[in-house]
Amino acid sequence: MDIIREKDFRFTLDETAGALGDFGTLLPIVIGVSVATDMDLSRMLFFFAIAYIGTGLYYKMPMPVEPMKVIGVIAIAEGLSSAEIAGAGIGMGVILFLVGITGLMDFIKRIIPLPLIRGIQLGLAMTLSWQAFKMIWQDPVMGIISILIVLAYAKSARLDISALVVFAIGIGVGIWRFGVPELAIMTIPAVAFPAAADIMSGFVKGTLPQIPLTMGNAVLATSLLISDLLDRQVKEKHLLYSMSAMCIFSVPFGGFPMCHGAGGLAAQYRFGARTGGSNIISGVILLFVAVFFATPELELIIPFGALGALLFYSGLSLFRTSQKTGDMVFTWITGIAAFVFGMTWAFLGMFIFGLIKSRRRD
Repeated sequence: MDIIREKDFRFTLDETAGALGDFGTLLPIVIGVSVATDMDLSRMLFFFAIAYIGTGLYYKMPMPVEPMKVIGVIAIAEGLSSAEIAGAGIGMGVILFLVGITGLMDFIKRIIPLPLIRGIQLGLAMTLSWQAFKMIWQDPVMGIISILIVLAYAKSARLDISALVVFAIGIGVGIWRFGVPELAIMTIPAVAFPAAADIMSGFVKGTLPQIPLTMGNAVLATSLLISDLLDRQVKEKHLLYSMSAMCIFSVPFGGFPMCHGAGGLAAQYRFGARTGGSNIISGVILLFVAVFFATPELELIIPFGALGALLFYSGLSLFRTSQKTGDMVFTWITGIAAFVFGMTWAFLGMFIFGLIKSRRRD
């Protein structure tokens, strides 16, 4: 069968290391949302697991599955209710589906210049690196040890399984510090469709600010990075449809709004992922944790220093990719603006600036 070709699915040490590489962006946000809101951690991780397995089988290559960062940050900062988060996710799912089915993405792609996409990648690299620094600062010993392990593998000719090594050491340290996590069996997800008021509130608070980042990073930048790293072509509408499905079929059952992302792909690739097997490995790991061990105390078991080290190297990989631009000044201005003011405002501002600049040139 075509679905089990070795070139599409491998289950090796490097694929396992790549599978863990994306967790540096996923776990801090999801655990933070669990602590700050009434969202259930086990259900969030359960649907991330299903999404990982599904995208691995469908795309047959590494495909990041990440929490929608803007919605995540707003949920943590403002303490959104689970109903509002579901409303934001449903809004994103509907919009992504409409953009895909109407062909509007082709128009969006034509009017968004490559240096702007590279600038979004650069801004994300800076944001990931800064977040990594803050995580390492909370746990400097583990962070420094983890970075040294990652750098040692990077300069070595041996197979890079640094993410696997860092996770193994990190979990060992977490258990030594706080003990083995208690068994916590997940309850069966039940549908809880949000009320109209929650959908409207979630749309205003979460969906609207998330849209530019999703279009710029999760669609255009991810599609471009797939071409850069894997020499494969994935149509933007396919990314739109898979993200739409991940949102619409998970958030009414307690899942968190999910997307793809260039930062996650850079992490997966950097640590060895090359096939859909890495996504399936990610899904199986998260499924096991979700069903048996998903409590807020999970934050203690996986040291932030270890996650920060993986996040830092993911940012560095994304930085290198962002430099493949035809307009370095425009890209750097966009990147710095994205880091300082947020990717949504940088995307909109630099897009408008680019339009004005091109019209004056004409």
